[in-house]
Amino acid sequence: MIDQFDINLIKKYLDKDKWDNAFKKLEKGYPIQYIIGNVDFFGCLIKVNENVLIPRFETEYLVEKAIKYLQKLNIKNPNILEIGCGSGCISIALKKNIECTINAFDINEEALELAKYNAKVNKVDINFFESDINSYEDRNKYDLIISNPPYVPLNSKVDSKIKYEPKEAIFAKDNGLYFYKVILERLHNNIKDNYLIALEIGNKEGSLIKDLTNKYLPTSSFKLEKDYNNYERYVFISNEKL
Repeated sequence: MIDQFDINLIKKYLDKDKWDNAFKKLEKGYPIQYIIGNVDFFGCLIKVNENVLIPRFETEYLVEKAIKYLQKLNIKNPNILEIGCGSGCISIALKKNIECTINAFDINEEALELAKYNAKVNKVDINFFESDINSYEDRNKYDLIISNPPYVPLNSKVDSKIKYEPKEAIFAKDNGLYFYKVILERLHNNIKDNYLIALEIGNKEGSLIKDLTNKYLPTSSFKLEKDYNNYERYVFISNEKL
């Protein structure tokens, strides 16, 4: 059965001649966000399609917490790197809410085109570029490295609703830890003396990522936080006590 809220969204965003087709898609489990073509994220209108992961409220909380930690650490006008930017929602939300400079990359060319479009619509200046995380080279030093990387272990059973979203933005090898290993091993050389690393994680991955942090940033402060549903969802790492 189609939710009345979704019906109202379709009627709000789509012309009447497209309603029947939209309702048929909904009945098959196709995401309402892809049907109407956008989502509100941290007060920003973000265009989405099947090339990008649908932004979720858990990731809004990542942005909110990252901003609060930057303030706590007294990091002003930060130089920021986002890894795996997808639709660009995280970088755009940060740029809209704090004074900062942002570089953001993704391996998906179509996703980057969408991110650039979203930045333009939201009237923010962000340097988007295409790169694989393993070949990424950067001499810049960053105050904040932030990412919501793929973290679902391969072959995991997941909600059928995500079957239309790009698999490369959801699943990761090494039991879901692959991108955290690469980020902490390769990019810790790109952080400033006073830094913050903010990561969205899978539930129950916190202690494993803490082990990786101890390996690559042994003198750092590590903070694991939960989302609104009381699931482990965020990791924050800094040289200062968090």
